[in-house]
Amino acid sequence: MFLNLQTERLILRPFKLEDAPRVRELAGDKEVAKTTLGIPHPYPIEAAENWIKNHPQLIKNGDVYPLAIVLRDNSLVVGTMTLRVDKQHNKGELAYWVGKNYWGNGYATEAARAIMNFGFKELILNRIWAMALSKNPASIKVMKKVGMEIEGTLKQPILQAEVYEDVEVYGVIKSDYRY
Repeated sequence: MFLNLQTERLILRPFKLEDAPRVRELAGDKEVAKTTLGIPHPYPIEAAENWIKNHPQLIKNGDVYPLAIVLRDNSLVVGTMTLRVDKQHNKGELAYWVGKNYWGNGYATEAARAIMNFGFKELILNRIWAMALSKNPASIKVMKKVGMEIEGTLKQPILQAEVYEDVEVYGVIKSDYRY
């Protein structure tokens, strides 16, 4: 499946192996790792390469759509927007991060809307949901801006830097989503 989602300022496309150094640079930032549920720190180049190498098969199978968030004006990768599909229950989980130097520009919100439209319109999902560390208000703000509502707080399911962290769960069903 050729996948290339476009918004006013962004292109969401599959990662290429040559994106690995940029992914390592952005995801390897300690501040980015502290705001996510699963990025290790430090983040070696081999981890970025192996992550990207798995993508074509995941996309082909329709299981996971890990897309690079790319600025249209200069083709610079600034983060990732991923949709993990649960085919049995016809739902998708949104996961994302944006490089620290690009925080506060609305890129995650713009990319999330694009991939949610893809999930609801193209994949015909019934539900899309996401999780964020409770200490990450910026990510929670993205989920609210794209129409998700709070569904609950998971108490300390994540151990990060030797601290158990709470996680907020947000979601929206297709019939409530506003395109």
